[in-house]
Amino acid sequence: MLAVSGGRRQRARNRMVAAARDYAAFGWACAPGAHPLTGGDRACSCDRVGCPAPGAHPVSTMWGRQAGVDPAVHARWWSEHPEANLILPTGRVFDVFDIPAAAGDIALERIDRENVPVGPVADSGGQRHLFFVATRGAPDDEREWWSCQLDCSPENVAETPGMRWHCRDSYVVAPPSALPYGREVSWLRPPDGSPLPDPLRLLEVLADSCEQV
Repeated sequence: MLAVSGGRRQRARNRMVAAARDYAAFGWACAPGAHPLTGGDRACSCDRVGCPAPGAHPVSTMWGRQAGVDPAVHARWWSEHPEANLILPTGRVFDVFDIPAAAGDIALERIDRENVPVGPVADSGGQRHLFFVATRGAPDDEREWWSCQLDCSPENVAETPGMRWHCRDSYVVAPPSALPYGREVSWLRPPDGSPLPDPLRLLEVLADSCEQV
């Protein structure tokens, strides 16, 4: 049993280190995240009783300063915590639109039909779709920002219930991170190094899709 457990942990570590290496090649900083637990009286590896987002938040409150692209650091992190999930800070190289999966499916159909520019898209355990777009940096109009809360409860875009815009001071849980009940974050359209799309052009499509569900 110990050998099986050790082998599983090693495979998990190798997957995360490989993913972090691939993200670093795009200039995407990574940080380790909590992971879901099975059995016992807790659902998350963190020490928070009743964690509202098991396995879907960073390990450290210093994740923003901790995140980086150094493969040696990544290898050390996942050697120490082989089951840790993988966190990508937003608002640096990219922002992320986070919408219900049903709306995401509608959006992808329209995107393909109308040939709308789209970047990487991830599926978060069949519940949410994550659309990666170019970051806006620091726009003059601060009202254009919807920076998510850091306590695992991101705000919705006020005009579009169900949509979250992860930008500065926020993050997403990235593939191949594990989620509760055997679910996983996975790529629907993986990154390939192509330029990321304009967020405001894609925002229109995603907002319309959210209104249809």
